[in-house]
Amino acid sequence: MSDQHSREHARAGWRRTVKGLSAAYMWAVYFFLYAPILVVMVYSFNSARFATDWRGFTWDWYAKLFANQQLMNAAVNSLMVATLAATLATALGTLAALVLHRYRFRGRKVLHGSIFVLTVSPDIVMGISMLIFFIALRIQLGFATLLIAHVTLCLPFVAVTVLARLAEFNEHIVEAAKDLGATESKAFRYVILPLLTPAVAAGWLLSFTLSMDDVLISFFVTGPTFEILPLKIYSMVRLGVKPDINALSAVMFTLTVVLVLAAHALTKARKK
Repeated sequence: MSDQHSREHARAGWRRTVKGLSAAYMWAVYFFLYAPILVVMVYSFNSARFATDWRGFTWDWYAKLFANQQLMNAAVNSLMVATLAATLATALGTLAALVLHRYRFRGRKVLHGSIFVLTVSPDIVMGISMLIFFIALRIQLGFATLLIAHVTLCLPFVAVTVLARLAEFNEHIVEAAKDLGATESKAFRYVILPLLTPAVAAGWLLSFTLSMDDVLISFFVTGPTFEILPLKIYSMVRLGVKPDINALSAVMFTLTVVLVLAAHALTKARKK
């Protein structure tokens, strides 16, 4: 009995050690990923002009940031593109997911697989492809091309999110609604859409975040007359990182975190 108890005690100790090492590794990864961002956010409150020299706490760089008209115009352009792209991508992605889930047709598997391929396709490949496509059609680069490219970028992520919800969907609910006299459109409006709302909202938030943060694709498809915030930041950073850029980065990171947390909360809500 004593030998068995010793072995069990040793196994329990080994499990605690492995669990502790796993937790330490996880926190080390998080520290590696987020420590640089936290440094940028801290130095956005630094009164010194150079980030390596801490001179005290100040809000001046945020005041200068919001007083910079060029940055504010770029921010408005980014918000407009992100809102429109997220809305269009959500509508099209939701319809695509419904078609792929509810109907059987020739080429369905190819279309289904291509959606997943697009989610892992490198941004630089998509950006160059979209640029060649617009040049071939002689479409002038600007707001319209940027919007089309962002919708293309976001659509597969919405479709995948909604498809995940539809995989858990009870089709008998729709059949019961039709038995009670509901038409196809009413069944979609009053039964299917309300049950998909958390996934649709999560897809919209994810699309908005992707559009706001995109640099590579935007670099290829936007024109000189329409400037967006990520490209504006990129051009400013090339001349040196200034404290107002730190402030802008902190604002964008905070906005992104809020949207991601909201999408995560909605994704969890759809499972209840």
